[in-house]
Amino acid sequence: MESRLVTAGPYRATKLWNEVTKYFRAGMPLRKHRQRFRKYGNCFSAVEAVDWLQELLRSNRNFGPEVTRQQTVQLLRKFLKNHVIEDIKGRWGSENLDDNNNLFRFPSTSPVKTLSRRSLLKEDTENIPKEEERLFKLPHFSRRTPKKYELLDTLENIENTKSEIMEEDKENLHRKKISQEDIEEIWRNIILIHLQTILGLPSLEEVLHSAQVIPQYVMYNMTNTSKHGVVVLQNKSEDLPHWVLSAMKCLAYWPRSNDMSQPTYVGFERDVFRTVADYFLNLPEPLLTFEYYELFVNILDLLRPHLERVAIEALQICCLLLPPPNRRKLQLLMRMISRISQNVDMPRLHDAMGTRSLMIQTFSRCVLCCAEEVDLDELLATRLVSFLMDHQQDIFQVPAYLQVAVQDHIESLKNAQFQHPGEDISAILPTYSYCKRITPQEFDEQKVSTSQAAVAELLENIIRDKSLSLRDKKKKLKRFQKEYPLIYQNRFPTTESEAILFENKPTIKQPMLSLKKPKFRSLRY
Repeated sequence: MESRLVTAGPYRATKLWNEVTKYFRAGMPLRKHRQRFRKYGNCFSAVEAVDWLQELLRSNRNFGPEVTRQQTVQLLRKFLKNHVIEDIKGRWGSENLDDNNNLFRFPSTSPVKTLSRRSLLKEDTENIPKEEERLFKLPHFSRRTPKKYELLDTLENIENTKSEIMEEDKENLHRKKISQEDIEEIWRNIILIHLQTILGLPSLEEVLHSAQVIPQYVMYNMTNTSKHGVVVLQNKSEDLPHWVLSAMKCLAYWPRSNDMSQPTYVGFERDVFRTVADYFLNLPEPLLTFEYYELFVNILDLLRPHLERVAIEALQICCLLLPPPNRRKLQLLMRMISRISQNVDMPRLHDAMGTRSLMIQTFSRCVLCCAEEVDLDELLATRLVSFLMDHQQDIFQVPAYLQVAVQDHIESLKNAQFQHPGEDISAILPTYSYCKRITPQEFDEQKVSTSQAAVAELLENIIRDKSLSLRDKKKKLKRFQKEYPLIYQNRFPTTESEAILFENKPTIKQPMLSLKKPKFRSLRY
């Protein structure tokens, strides 16, 4: 019996394509690679992709254990052609991929193909198994192992039926579609849900209101970027003036700037720096805006060594909420001051202050400040700018998991429409609702108890960590005791309880010979 992998029709073939690409994007390990003296993050080599994808296909009953390495390479070439993947320089559209160490990455756009509604209804009448039987539990359409060429034939069928699918979609335009407003509402609620989860707050009510999440800003910031990940503005009047961009580039690439010639007088670089500083300090409002002041101030609680990854993820989402011109200016500013701070060839820009301190002190107020003057404004701003500067590359990276979450929900929404055609779309949208209001005292108590439990768990992890040497463990415990003395005292109430932890340490042996200083008698009589 011929496998239904080929004969299932356009819908089944397209669905299988979507399943494979989805699990490939979700499961393919990403890491840092070095190529031609440069480091690239969040990417993979062609060899690694072939290894992983071949194992995935062999473990799936629709393809079987006879999938060869060459067939896997052919599938990856189809991925490259259809922009499921792209090379490390962002190129795609060809089938230029071999089983070698060339580097590739996932684009921010979704590779999911459009499903034919007519085919979907037809498949439902044929009692196709339910949605829960997904890629690794798809029904066994045939007891015979699929032929080796069927995988590639299926992919060709997808390309050949693309025009047919488009024609069928046109005939079903009378059906209710998911509107742009529905998509924007999905974005808004998913942003709020993820942000509340990351921040660990019982409610975002006092930090961020749903109306402050503007989906158009988020979608623009995620999709309109340069190859370096910087937002590209369609309206050039909202961009930085050309003379400011030239001055920033001169400082960022000092002394190898391409826009400006070498300085002709002493102190040239200081004048250029003052030009950039004057522009940003005269902006009408900070780059993070007055509106999001409370949101970013709350993230400051996460700026601790053991919560660094959480803080980066929170700032990734929060910076997507900014108007595109603000995000672009902030990203370019952080890139510039980060490079200046690390540039050993940069002359001193201030007589009494180091370069890093100068960057933070100069630009902190134009990044974060409250509409009403607050005494702690400067302290909070310098702390946040310092973290932004050190982690700007990770913070301004577009979080692909948000786009995947939205796309998955839209696909689920489409399926639900066919299963429940009379149901209102709003009933199956992801919903964000505020929690029940509690008193400030209850909130503070919950916050303290949760934080203390997390810190106490950290202490236990240090104690149980067998990979640490005795010396390193003592250092970490001493640092912990300094930062959290009460929690440390609760764990080690007495010196005896603390000594038990190091009871197996080697004791200092007494010397076998007692070397006493000889007593010299005076020779005088």
